Amino acid sequence: MHTMWKGSISFGLVNIPIKLHAATEDKDVKFRSLHKKCHTPIKYEKICPSCEQELDMKEIVKGYEIEKGKFVIIEEDDLKELGVARENKAVEIIDFIKLSEIDPIYFNRSYYMSPDGANVKAYSLLRKALIDSEKAGIAKIMIRSKEQLAVIRVYNGVLLMETIHYPDEVRKTTDVPNIPQADEVSKKEIDTAILLIDQLTTEFAPEKYNDEYRTELLRLIDAKKTGKGLIEVKEQKQVTPVNDLMAALQASIDKTKPETKKKPAARKQQPTAKKRQTKKA
Repeated sequence: MHTMWKGSISFGLVNIPIKLHAATEDKDVKFRSLHKKCHTPIKYEKICPSCEQELDMKEIVKGYEIEKGKFVIIEEDDLKELGVARENKAVEIIDFIKLSEIDPIYFNRSYYMSPDGANVKAYSLLRKALIDSEKAGIAKIMIRSKEQLAVIRVYNGVLLMETIHYPDEVRKTTDVPNIPQADEVSKKEIDTAILLIDQLTTEFAPEKYNDEYRTELLRLIDAKKTGKGLIEVKEQKQVTPVNDLMAALQASIDKTKPETKKKPAARKQQPTAKKRQTKKA
Protein backbone atom coordinates (compact mmCIF):
# COMPACT_ATOMS: atom_id res chain seq x y z
CA MET A 1 0.00 0.00 0.00
CA HIS A 2 1.45 3.34 -1.09
CA THR A 3 2.73 5.66 1.68
CA MET A 4 1.52 9.20 1.07
CA TRP A 5 2.76 10.88 4.27
CA LYS A 6 5.27 10.10 7.03
CA GLY A 7 5.44 11.74 10.41
CA SER A 8 4.20 11.15 13.93
CA ILE A 9 1.15 11.58 16.13
CA SER A 10 1.29 12.51 19.77
CA PHE A 11 -1.01 12.74 22.76
CA GLY A 12 0.50 14.17 25.91
CA LEU A 13 4.16 13.10 25.95
CA VAL A 14 3.54 9.92 23.91
CA ASN A 15 4.99 10.14 20.37
CA ILE A 16 4.09 7.57 17.69
CA PRO A 17 5.95 7.48 14.33
CA ILE A 18 3.37 6.64 11.64
CA LYS A 19 2.72 6.41 7.90
CA LEU A 20 -0.48 7.47 6.15
CA HIS A 21 -2.11 5.38 3.42
CA ALA A 22 -5.24 6.33 1.46
CA ALA A 23 -8.12 4.22 2.84
CA THR A 24 -10.37 4.68 -0.20
CA GLU A 25 -9.86 4.77 -3.95
CA ASP A 26 -11.70 6.36 -6.84
CA LYS A 27 -13.26 3.67 -9.05
CA ASP A 28 -14.69 6.06 -11.66
CA VAL A 29 -14.16 5.03 -15.28
CA LYS A 30 -12.10 7.85 -16.81
CA PHE A 31 -12.11 8.80 -20.49
CA ARG A 32 -9.56 10.71 -22.56
CA SER A 33 -10.69 13.35 -25.06
CA LEU A 34 -9.59 12.38 -28.58
CA HIS A 35 -9.66 14.05 -31.98
CA LYS A 36 -12.64 12.40 -33.72
CA LYS A 37 -10.81 12.28 -37.07
CA CYS A 38 -7.53 10.58 -36.06
CA HIS A 39 -8.16 9.53 -32.40
CA THR A 40 -5.15 11.50 -31.12
CA PRO A 41 -5.39 12.60 -27.44
CA ILE A 42 -6.17 16.32 -27.15
CA LYS A 43 -3.57 18.60 -25.52
CA TYR A 44 -4.70 21.32 -23.14
CA GLU A 45 -2.44 24.32 -23.49
CA LYS A 46 -2.10 27.25 -21.09
CA ILE A 47 -2.49 30.36 -23.27
CA CYS A 48 -2.58 33.98 -22.14
CA PRO A 49 -5.57 35.64 -23.90
CA SER A 50 -3.88 39.10 -23.70
CA CYS A 51 -0.47 38.13 -25.07
CA GLU A 52 -1.93 35.37 -27.26
CA GLN A 53 0.96 33.01 -26.52
CA GLU A 54 1.43 29.65 -24.82
CA LEU A 55 2.93 29.86 -21.33
CA ASP A 56 5.52 27.73 -19.57
CA MET A 57 4.86 26.77 -15.91
CA LYS A 58 7.72 29.12 -14.87
CA GLU A 59 5.76 32.04 -16.28
CA ILE A 60 2.66 31.34 -14.19
CA VAL A 61 2.13 32.77 -10.68
CA LYS A 62 -0.67 32.41 -8.12
CA GLY A 63 -3.11 35.28 -7.71
CA TYR A 64 -6.01 35.84 -5.31
CA GLU A 65 -8.85 37.88 -6.85
CA ILE A 66 -9.87 40.58 -4.36
CA GLU A 67 -12.34 42.16 -6.79
CA LYS A 68 -13.23 41.72 -10.44
CA GLY A 69 -9.99 41.89 -12.45
CA LYS A 70 -7.77 42.85 -9.46
CA PHE A 71 -5.40 40.30 -7.91
CA VAL A 72 -2.97 39.98 -5.02
CA ILE A 73 0.09 38.04 -6.23
CA ILE A 74 1.32 35.27 -3.89
CA GLU A 75 4.84 33.99 -4.54
CA GLU A 76 5.93 30.39 -3.89
CA ASP A 77 8.43 31.62 -1.28
CA ASP A 78 5.56 33.26 0.63
CA LEU A 79 3.71 29.94 0.79
CA LYS A 80 6.81 28.00 1.81
CA GLU A 81 7.57 30.42 4.64
CA LEU A 82 3.97 30.22 5.83
CA GLY A 83 3.94 26.42 5.77
CA VAL A 84 7.32 25.74 7.41
CA ALA A 85 6.08 26.72 10.86
CA ARG A 86 3.18 24.25 10.63
CA GLU A 87 4.49 21.42 8.46
CA ASN A 88 6.64 19.81 11.13
CA LYS A 89 5.34 16.34 10.26
CA ALA A 90 3.68 15.97 13.66
CA VAL A 91 0.02 15.36 14.36
CA GLU A 92 -0.95 16.51 17.83
CA ILE A 93 -4.16 15.15 19.31
CA ILE A 94 -5.80 18.22 20.83
CA ASP A 95 -8.94 16.71 22.37
CA PHE A 96 -10.75 13.44 22.85
CA ILE A 97 -14.46 13.20 22.04
CA LYS A 98 -17.26 10.69 21.46
CA LEU A 99 -17.48 9.85 17.76
CA SER A 100 -21.30 10.02 17.87
CA GLU A 101 -21.03 13.76 18.60
CA ILE A 102 -19.73 14.46 15.06
CA ASP A 103 -22.37 14.75 12.34
CA PRO A 104 -21.42 12.80 9.15
CA ILE A 105 -21.59 16.03 7.09
CA TYR A 106 -18.18 16.98 8.54
CA PHE A 107 -16.30 13.89 7.30
CA ASN A 108 -14.06 14.30 4.23
CA ARG A 109 -11.26 11.79 3.45
CA SER A 110 -10.10 8.60 5.20
CA TYR A 111 -6.50 7.44 5.75
CA TYR A 112 -5.13 4.30 7.37
CA MET A 113 -2.30 4.85 9.83
CA SER A 114 0.47 2.26 10.19
CA PRO A 115 3.39 2.31 12.66
CA ASP A 116 6.64 3.54 11.08
CA GLY A 117 9.49 1.37 12.36
CA ALA A 118 9.87 -1.58 14.68
CA ASN A 119 8.54 0.14 17.83
CA VAL A 120 4.81 -0.61 17.66
CA LYS A 121 4.10 -0.45 21.41
CA ALA A 122 3.03 3.21 21.35
CA TYR A 123 0.75 2.49 18.36
CA SER A 124 -0.84 -0.41 20.26
CA LEU A 125 -1.20 1.77 23.36
CA LEU A 126 -3.21 4.46 21.54
CA ARG A 127 -5.33 1.87 19.74
CA LYS A 128 -6.19 0.02 22.96
CA ALA A 129 -6.86 3.27 24.86
CA LEU A 130 -9.28 4.50 22.17
CA ILE A 131 -11.13 1.17 22.12
CA ASP A 132 -11.45 0.88 25.91
CA SER A 133 -12.45 4.53 26.39
CA GLU A 134 -14.82 4.45 23.38
CA LYS A 135 -13.38 7.82 22.33
CA ALA A 136 -11.81 9.38 19.24
CA GLY A 137 -9.03 11.95 19.04
CA ILE A 138 -9.28 15.39 17.40
CA ALA A 139 -6.02 16.49 15.75
CA LYS A 140 -4.53 18.92 13.23
CA ILE A 141 -2.28 17.95 10.33
CA MET A 142 -0.74 19.69 7.31
CA ILE A 143 -1.48 17.79 4.07
CA ARG A 144 -0.67 19.27 0.65
CA SER A 145 -0.20 22.80 2.01
CA LYS A 146 -3.53 22.80 3.83
CA GLU A 147 -4.05 22.57 7.58
CA GLN A 148 -6.60 19.82 8.10
CA LEU A 149 -8.76 19.06 11.11
CA ALA A 150 -8.91 15.29 11.65
CA VAL A 151 -10.49 12.57 13.75
CA ILE A 152 -8.37 9.59 14.82
CA ARG A 153 -10.29 6.42 15.65
CA VAL A 154 -10.00 2.64 15.42
CA TYR A 155 -11.43 0.74 12.44
CA ASN A 156 -11.06 -3.06 12.22
CA GLY A 157 -7.99 -3.01 14.43
CA VAL A 158 -6.26 -0.20 12.49
CA LEU A 159 -5.85 3.44 13.50
CA LEU A 160 -7.85 5.48 11.01
CA MET A 161 -7.51 9.21 10.44
CA GLU A 162 -10.46 11.00 8.84
CA THR A 163 -10.05 14.61 7.81
CA ILE A 164 -13.11 16.68 8.65
CA HIS A 165 -14.37 20.04 7.46
CA TYR A 166 -14.01 23.14 9.60
CA PRO A 167 -17.36 24.63 10.71
CA ASP A 168 -17.06 27.57 8.28
CA GLU A 169 -16.66 25.09 5.38
CA VAL A 170 -20.10 23.59 6.01
CA ARG A 171 -22.81 25.70 4.43
CA LYS A 172 -25.70 26.86 6.60
CA THR A 173 -28.97 24.96 6.31
CA THR A 174 -30.78 28.31 6.52
CA ASP A 175 -29.42 29.11 3.04
CA VAL A 176 -31.16 26.11 1.47
CA PRO A 177 -34.16 27.41 -0.56
CA ASN A 178 -37.81 26.24 -0.44
CA ILE A 179 -37.59 24.26 2.82
CA PRO A 180 -41.08 23.91 4.40
CA GLN A 181 -41.27 25.38 7.90
CA ALA A 182 -43.97 23.01 9.16
CA ASP A 183 -44.77 19.35 8.49
CA GLU A 184 -48.25 19.57 6.99
CA VAL A 185 -48.94 15.85 6.99
CA SER A 186 -51.58 13.82 8.77
CA LYS A 187 -50.93 11.25 11.49
CA LYS A 188 -52.16 8.51 9.17
CA GLU A 189 -49.61 9.53 6.54
CA ILE A 190 -46.82 9.57 9.14
CA ASP A 191 -47.81 6.15 10.53
CA THR A 192 -47.94 4.68 7.01
CA ALA A 193 -44.54 6.18 6.15
CA ILE A 194 -43.05 4.68 9.35
CA LEU A 195 -44.59 1.30 8.47
CA LEU A 196 -42.87 1.48 5.06
CA ILE A 197 -39.54 2.40 6.74
CA ASP A 198 -39.91 -0.55 9.12
CA GLN A 199 -40.51 -2.94 6.21
CA LEU A 200 -37.40 -1.67 4.42
CA THR A 201 -35.19 -1.64 7.52
CA THR A 202 -32.28 -4.09 7.53
CA GLU A 203 -28.74 -4.44 8.86
CA PHE A 204 -26.17 -2.46 6.87
CA ALA A 205 -24.17 -4.86 4.67
CA PRO A 206 -21.98 -2.72 2.35
CA GLU A 207 -20.98 -5.71 0.21
CA LYS A 208 -24.52 -6.04 -1.17
CA TYR A 209 -24.36 -2.62 -2.86
CA ASN A 210 -22.50 -2.08 -6.12
CA ASP A 211 -22.13 0.51 -8.86
CA GLU A 212 -24.31 -1.03 -11.57
CA TYR A 213 -23.61 1.74 -14.07
CA ARG A 214 -19.84 1.26 -13.75
CA THR A 215 -20.23 -2.52 -14.15
CA GLU A 216 -22.26 -2.09 -17.35
CA LEU A 217 -19.82 0.54 -18.64
CA LEU A 218 -16.82 -1.78 -18.12
CA ARG A 219 -18.70 -4.60 -19.87
CA LEU A 220 -19.36 -2.25 -22.79
CA ILE A 221 -15.67 -1.30 -22.96
CA ASP A 222 -14.64 -4.97 -22.81
CA ALA A 223 -17.13 -5.88 -25.55
CA LYS A 224 -15.80 -3.14 -27.84
CA LYS A 225 -12.20 -4.12 -27.04
CA THR A 226 -12.77 -7.76 -27.95
CA GLY A 227 -14.95 -6.95 -30.95
CA LYS A 228 -18.08 -8.61 -29.56
CA GLY A 229 -20.22 -5.60 -30.43
CA LEU A 230 -22.72 -3.91 -28.18
CA ILE A 231 -24.11 -5.60 -25.09
CA GLU A 232 -27.72 -5.68 -24.05
CA VAL A 233 -28.44 -3.53 -21.01
CA LYS A 234 -31.32 -4.50 -18.76
CA GLU A 235 -34.16 -2.06 -19.06
CA GLN A 236 -34.75 -0.11 -15.87
CA LYS A 237 -38.22 -0.22 -14.38
CA GLN A 238 -40.12 2.98 -15.03
CA VAL A 239 -41.53 4.65 -11.92
CA THR A 240 -45.03 5.97 -12.43
CA PRO A 241 -45.56 9.18 -10.43
CA VAL A 242 -48.46 9.03 -7.97
CA ASN A 243 -49.98 12.35 -6.96
CA ASP A 244 -51.89 10.98 -3.96
CA LEU A 245 -49.36 10.70 -1.09
CA MET A 246 -51.32 8.01 0.78
CA ALA A 247 -51.79 5.99 -2.40
CA ALA A 248 -48.04 6.18 -3.08
CA LEU A 249 -47.21 5.05 0.46
CA GLN A 250 -49.71 2.18 0.36
CA ALA A 251 -48.46 1.05 -3.07
CA SER A 252 -44.89 1.09 -1.73
CA ILE A 253 -45.89 -0.97 1.30
CA ASP A 254 -47.70 -3.54 -0.85
CA LYS A 255 -44.64 -3.75 -3.11
CA THR A 256 -42.22 -4.34 -0.22
CA LYS A 257 -44.34 -6.81 1.77
CA PRO A 258 -42.53 -10.11 2.31
CA GLU A 259 -44.10 -12.85 0.24
CA THR A 260 -46.18 -15.24 2.31
CA LYS A 261 -46.13 -18.87 1.25
CA LYS A 262 -49.57 -20.21 0.42
CA LYS A 263 -50.56 -23.23 2.46
CA PRO A 264 -51.19 -26.29 0.28
CA ALA A 265 -54.85 -27.28 0.10
CA ALA A 266 -55.70 -30.07 2.54
CA ARG A 267 -56.21 -33.43 0.84
CA LYS A 268 -59.42 -35.28 1.38
CA GLN A 269 -58.63 -38.36 3.43
CA GLN A 270 -59.39 -41.55 1.49
CA PRO A 271 -61.24 -44.19 3.48
CA THR A 272 -59.13 -47.17 4.45
CA ALA A 273 -59.96 -50.68 3.27
CA LYS A 274 -61.38 -51.59 6.69
CA LYS A 275 -63.68 -48.56 6.71
CA ARG A 276 -64.92 -49.39 3.17
CA GLN A 277 -65.78 -52.94 4.23
CA THR A 278 -67.68 -51.70 7.32
CA LYS A 279 -69.64 -49.26 5.15
CA LYS A 280 -70.69 -52.05 2.70
CA ALA A 281 -71.80 -54.28 5.58
